[in-house]
Amino acid sequence: MELPSLRYVSTRGRAPELGFDDVLLAGLATDGGLYVPAAWPQWSKDDFAKLAGLDYPTLAARVMAPFVAGSVIAGDLEKLTRAAYAGFTHSAVAPLTQLGANDWLVELFHGPTLAFKDYALQAVGLMFEDVLKARGSRITIVGATSGDTGSAAIEATKGREAVDIFILHPEGRTSDVQRRQMTTVDAANVHNIAVKGTFDDCQDIVKALFADQAFRGEMNLSAVNSINWARIMAQVVYYVWAALHVGAPARAVAFSVPTGNFGNVFAGYVAQRMGLPIAKFIVGSNSNDILTRYFETGAMTTQGVVPTLSPSMDIQVSSNFERLLFECVGRDGAQVARLMDGFKQSGGYSVPAAAHAEMTKLFVGHRLDDAGTKRVIGEIYRTTGELIDPHTAVGVHAGRVAGLDPAIPRMTLATAHPAKFPAAVQAATGVYPPLPASLTDLFERKERFTVLNNDLSEVKSFVRSHARR
Repeated sequence: MELPSLRYVSTRGRAPELGFDDVLLAGLATDGGLYVPAAWPQWSKDDFAKLAGLDYPTLAARVMAPFVAGSVIAGDLEKLTRAAYAGFTHSAVAPLTQLGANDWLVELFHGPTLAFKDYALQAVGLMFEDVLKARGSRITIVGATSGDTGSAAIEATKGREAVDIFILHPEGRTSDVQRRQMTTVDAANVHNIAVKGTFDDCQDIVKALFADQAFRGEMNLSAVNSINWARIMAQVVYYVWAALHVGAPARAVAFSVPTGNFGNVFAGYVAQRMGLPIAKFIVGSNSNDILTRYFETGAMTTQGVVPTLSPSMDIQVSSNFERLLFECVGRDGAQVARLMDGFKQSGGYSVPAAAHAEMTKLFVGHRLDDAGTKRVIGEIYRTTGELIDPHTAVGVHAGRVAGLDPAIPRMTLATAHPAKFPAAVQAATGVYPPLPASLTDLFERKERFTVLNNDLSEVKSFVRSHARR
């Protein structure tokens, strides 16, 4: 059955409505906002129950179908999802591991770069290819990464003739494995930029490039960060998958999510808006705890970024929070734009009391420093034999201290393989987690990257001079 086409609107209310294909290629809206569906698809408990027992690629196609209605990929979506997940190393794609009574891990590290970003980007890379082929056009992807998005995006787009990709990462602020997974890819269309600054600096540069309408048009810019709606859409799948495996929709579930840019946990919110019975989202923060402080106070205020054992969360500007804000202020784009403008100018804003109250019915935040992270990694290993990475440890801790009803299944998203952070895992457990066979020679491969200052004009010149047009 053909589904009605779905339109998308900007969170700031001043950009045109678009269909999925245009949203995929645009990434960021022209008014600086983020795209969300004009209306959320609504599923009944029976609709969710019918998905039980499906394999991951089939379930992925069913969950994403309403969001790509009207797209050139709609007719072959299951073919695309089968190709996207064919190379994952676990036959279940996203297996669940039990840590205790109603305490679960959702293993999201069985893709080619060993992190949860693969679950979206392996599909999104194929979506780019199909849409660009249908249009006979090409794009220049520019993205910022705090560690995992970059390698997953590069893996998904390397060697594609219609795509050039430029990934900015903060120099010296990723793990060695994370950096090398990006910088050792030998492909003519891949360019790595190490920025002398933080992830937030990288993200600011990317947003500024998109805000420059002349440059954006000249280079036909597109995004792979979670500002791109397609990333969020593809991540909704594993929330539905995991919930079904512990008894949903017949029972409510809860998710604990180690969170930096808020895209991963927002995907769960999308599943909840569709009708999946999720009782609570627990946001896990490291010492860069802007989100936990927000949920505690209602004020979003930046502080300096502190390097931690969980670098993918070393963020003070959580871009995807804007999507939740849009929903909780009644989809008032003008109000969102005012708050975002104020945030850019002063580094802070306060959310209206009613909107904050609505958010905290569903979201709660908890923080964990590096000492606590090591403690949790060690404790999980001693009590279960499981090795977990530092980000996952933050999520496990947040879930356990959240005070939820113990009868509700609580699932922590295990967002990265422990081998991506071997020093931290070994310090906590005495065990050095080995890399999978496909990456055993990672430290022997030649690195390719360019170090640039935290300067918009430098990055713009580099992109312009290295893109194939």
